[in-house]
Amino acid sequence: MVELLDARNDFIFKKIFGSENNKDVLLAFLNSTFMEAGEPPLTEIVLMNPYTDKDAPADKQSILDIKAKTAEGKRINIEMQLFNPYNMEKRTLFYWSEMYYHQIQKGDDYSQLKKCVTINILNYSCLPNDRHHNVFRLREDHTGIPLNNDLEIHVMELTKLEEQAVPLTGGLINWLLFLKGVEQPNWEVLTMNEPMLKKAMDTLEFLSQDAATRMEYDARMKYLRDEASRMNGAKAEGRAEGRAEGERNKAEAMVRELLALGVETSIIVRASGLSEQEVLSLKSQMGRH
Repeated sequence: MVELLDARNDFIFKKIFGSENNKDVLLAFLNSTFMEAGEPPLTEIVLMNPYTDKDAPADKQSILDIKAKTAEGKRINIEMQLFNPYNMEKRTLFYWSEMYYHQIQKGDDYSQLKKCVTINILNYSCLPNDRHHNVFRLREDHTGIPLNNDLEIHVMELTKLEEQAVPLTGGLINWLLFLKGVEQPNWEVLTMNEPMLKKAMDTLEFLSQDAATRMEYDARMKYLRDEASRMNGAKAEGRAEGRAEGERNKAEAMVRELLALGVETSIIVRASGLSEQEVLSLKSQMGRH
């Protein structure tokens, strides 16, 4: 049996959900998402950036999201994140605002602006609760009345499905378990709950057997891992620099206190770990104030 590719890889995700041939798969996934958010189902969806062979990840920095539009003009953007890019909350608002802003030209009537929905599927946890599907909108703090309904952001965290048993009914949870990589013996139950998942699973099996796709997948995975490693390294370096700066500030504060008490420079050098030149520089600064 061929080892399945990981559907959480954004390249594979877009091939499964973002191609014209699988538009019915995307529609079923979206309807499960919106049903859980208490919204009516969609009857039609138009792909604004359908997957083509040009989307193969030759440009490793490309964002392989899925953009779609409903019959009423509502915009939807779906993004799969295998690794944590950090600042996801701000990043999400930035891309949402771009989607909203680019609907109209300068001088157009604001009433033409349609609702924009962002759906982030994350392979890590970022929100401080145990819900795997969170929905954010613009609401007044005390009364809960909406400012308007144009902003809607869904955050789906696959890591919060770990204790989740295979469900007995239909709904979004079935799609998320498939994406998370639930074992194939459980696929039959998932497809009974959500019949359109069968087409998604067939697509994943087909892609997994294609040599060219596997090469592109491996290249994309290498880039994603390298990028995640770089960002983790930068974050760790930032923490180390922050600790070093904190230690330096404490040492300088101690030097100022000892100088104010008239302690000899040689003793301050030994006590603080700073050089004689650094201690004299601080002494000079104190003399100027």
